Amino acid sequence: MKKRLFLTIFTVLVLQKIFAQTVLQQEERQSGYKGGFTPELTWLKDGFTFLALGDFGRVGEYYQKDVAAELGRTAITLDAEFIVSVGDNFYPSGVASTQDQHWKSSFEEIYTHPNLYQDWYVILGNHDYRGNISAQIDYTQISRRWNMPSPYFKKKFKLEDGSTLLMVFMDTNPFIESYHHNDGKYPDLAQQDTVAQKKWLIETLSDTDPAIKWKVVVGHHPLYSGGKRKDNKDTKSFEAKFATLFDQYGVQAYICGHEHDLQVIRPKNRFTTQFLTGAGSEVRPTGEREGTIFAAAEPGFMAFTIVGETMLIQAIQAKTGNAKLLKSITIKSK
Repeated sequence: MKKRLFLTIFTVLVLQKIFAQTVLQQEERQSGYKGGFTPELTWLKDGFTFLALGDFGRVGEYYQKDVAAELGRTAITLDAEFIVSVGDNFYPSGVASTQDQHWKSSFEEIYTHPNLYQDWYVILGNHDYRGNISAQIDYTQISRRWNMPSPYFKKKFKLEDGSTLLMVFMDTNPFIESYHHNDGKYPDLAQQDTVAQKKWLIETLSDTDPAIKWKVVVGHHPLYSGGKRKDNKDTKSFEAKFATLFDQYGVQAYICGHEHDLQVIRPKNRFTTQFLTGAGSEVRPTGEREGTIFAAAEPGFMAFTIVGETMLIQAIQAKTGNAKLLKSITIKSK
């Protein structure tokens, strides 16, 4: 009895010490900062963290400002390296030029937290294709933080243990068959070469660099959904094109949006886990399907932290005065 009591007390003291160290480290990292952080989140000292959101650009309406505020707090809480956008950056019809008012009203004047003035890696969504996609590419030369060098691109990041994270940023829009029947709605779509992009994708994922431990693909459209597009023909067609390919080349995570919710799905016998983070402003009802790990119709985004062989993913609800951790899961590199 005494031994059991001693072990219980010892465990409590150890946990208290760890918690105290974590709080102290948080305070040290944000000395003088008064914007607050999100205490529910897990910060890993040796982790490499990035945040991902999508479907957001609505001149601050719906939950966009709430999500922006919490995105900033999470960025400082987890010491995020960069931000990923999974597309639909500007509603309803993209931007007309690099001087479009949308740049200020839906981006620059919304994401104003100091920790959001770092690199954003951005891809195109279907609503962006309704405007001038070249303007979003060209804005890379104007903005300190906006990075979209081309409709699709890749980037390597060195991790804390010396290994490499390969991130592949796709343009999924040309692969959606129904879009090609509406040239007036998507004027730039016909110019895109899906054969060339798929060849590039396979070559990129075939990289034999032995340092690459993690492969993450970012695209706008989901492979699977339990939401509005659960049984959508385009969704099933996109799954048929890429789900097996991602498994074949060892892609651990596919990050996407398009559905206005938060979902994590890995169907049976699949290697790649899909993380759907399209709740950057408007939110729609969602549900489950085979392989659903998590689904929530809440405004928010996801945080991805890599430590060695493990990736920690945290889904975060972002409502004013009610930001909280919705789900925390881990996946392995192998």
